[in-house]
Amino acid sequence: MPSTSFLTRLTEQHRFKYYDLCLSFFVVVLLISNLVAPKICQIGPFTLSGAQLLFPLTYILGDIFTEVYGYAGSRRAIWHGFLAQTLLTVLAMIIVTLPPAPGWGNQAAFETVFGFLPRLVVASLIAFWCGEFANSFVMAKMKIITKGEKLWARTIASTAAGQLVDTILMMVIGFGGTMSWDVIYNLIWSGYLVKVAYEALATPLTYLVVNSLKKAEGVDLYDTDTDFNPFVRMN
Repeated sequence: MPSTSFLTRLTEQHRFKYYDLCLSFFVVVLLISNLVAPKICQIGPFTLSGAQLLFPLTYILGDIFTEVYGYAGSRRAIWHGFLAQTLLTVLAMIIVTLPPAPGWGNQAAFETVFGFLPRLVVASLIAFWCGEFANSFVMAKMKIITKGEKLWARTIASTAAGQLVDTILMMVIGFGGTMSWDVIYNLIWSGYLVKVAYEALATPLTYLVVNSLKKAEGVDLYDTDTDFNPFVRMN
């Protein structure tokens, strides 16, 4: 099995067909999850925000990146997503603060969707970055340990690790000091369990996508000599 520490090192010899498409889908889902977050949905007995419905998909996609394209492929995707999310937030906050034109009565609705709170923005970016890298690291290491077997265990375990980091950081940084720690604790565990269950239910879809991409790309990467530093240059 080929292994690599840089995605671009492999692409010199092997041109990936679907990496850019997967990367675009990953970034789009991430950005849309931010935009639909204010919508609260009632699905049976569950009350969920739009972000809770979509954001877990980024962890499923992160598993797919790591499994098919290796940790380096996932690292590049995470940085693209992080920078895109930052750019969306900065530009949205600038547009929201501009004075509305006379007669335009949609400022309040516009602020509801695009009016990101700075503290929550910082919390979201930190949580996303740390959680996604934790997810990818665990996924890559477990693939080596299991010799590529038990994909279901690797996807669930890596998501459990990544979502735990993500959820704790998001709730503590975003809401610490604004509500009791008992409430924050309950929100962390309720949200965390839902996200991990989401991953478990999506396992058949993950298998389908992973197997299809491996066959189409003709590779199966193992990160046996990978530098797991998130800040490694990705040229």
